[in-house]
Amino acid sequence: MAEAGAAPGARSGPWRAVTSESLRFGSFQLDPGERQLRQDGKPVEINGRYLDALTLMVREPGKLISKDRFLDEVWRGVPVTDEALTQCIKTLRKQLGDDAAQPRFIETIPKHGYRFIAAVDGGTATPSQEQANERSQEVAILGAGGTIGGGLAGLIGGLVYGFAGASQPLQPGVGAVSVLLVLVCVTVLMALLGGAGVGFGIAIAGKGRAGYWQVIGGALGGLAIGAVTKLLGLDAFNLLLGRSPGDITGAAEGLLLGAAVGVGAWLAGPATGLRRSAAIAGAIGGAAGVSIVLLGGRLMGGSLQLLSEQFPNSRLRLDQLGALFGEDGFGQISQVVTGGLEGALFAACVVGAMKLARRVLDRS
Repeated sequence: MAEAGAAPGARSGPWRAVTSESLRFGSFQLDPGERQLRQDGKPVEINGRYLDALTLMVREPGKLISKDRFLDEVWRGVPVTDEALTQCIKTLRKQLGDDAAQPRFIETIPKHGYRFIAAVDGGTATPSQEQANERSQEVAILGAGGTIGGGLAGLIGGLVYGFAGASQPLQPGVGAVSVLLVLVCVTVLMALLGGAGVGFGIAIAGKGRAGYWQVIGGALGGLAIGAVTKLLGLDAFNLLLGRSPGDITGAAEGLLLGAAVGVGAWLAGPATGLRRSAAIAGAIGGAAGVSIVLLGGRLMGGSLQLLSEQFPNSRLRLDQLGALFGEDGFGQISQVVTGGLEGALFAACVVGAMKLARRVLDRS
């Protein structure tokens, strides 16, 4: 049941309807009672029906407005096609200076409806605690999706490096199996941390802001996690073995790869399907992985090779992978190829998992 005093069509829920006479977002001011939209104080010419559609969305910021609600509350039962609603939203975006691919105001939820994503100030009203909780929940779910995606990438990569890194066949002895399990666990742990940093960075920085903030959030998240894991890793080696392996994966690699994932998330907008989103992110992540190696950095494969060189008595070897590329050992070509594959796998899994998490939020 709608709350007392709420505007027609408003509903109660986690995103409580804004009912002030003047609704402000960005440089715009919407006065439903006066039937007027202004930008920087200047009236904006707008069709009456389209003004109703905009008011419906702005009064419930953050909530999915279904096609049926538009038809019921804007067209009020007048038979129209889906094209009429599509044209309405297209016109509103044009008048607001919005972009469907990188929305600041109106977000498309394919096959479901539309959501007003900008912050709305209803006069003296302030965001309710329920709104804040809803935003926090969204960040938590999207960040968790990125973390799970990173873990999946780590599992796949760990299995590849584990089978290649075992210094003897798996069947004869337990030792080779131990190498496999250790490599899988280490790789999954590192990928989970990376996925958490990048995923939560994108979710926090990109909430309600232009798409490029996702790039900044991903880059900062990757930078922080890369710096912390490298510091702790080197300290652990110094403490346990008396020396460190050297320049393993760290802040610079995390920064570049995190930014690449952010670009992938930005370009894979709301209207892009899951497979296409993962493919776009994978291509960008792969390019970033190759660039990291060419610039002298190391991803997981390069770091493992460095460990095997610094500790020659270890059972860790990646020569089998190098042989696939015609190299005697795990050389530059091997590191470039595996770096590209690591970047592509990580970016595709993180963005794909966050896309699935967004679908869960949309349904709920």
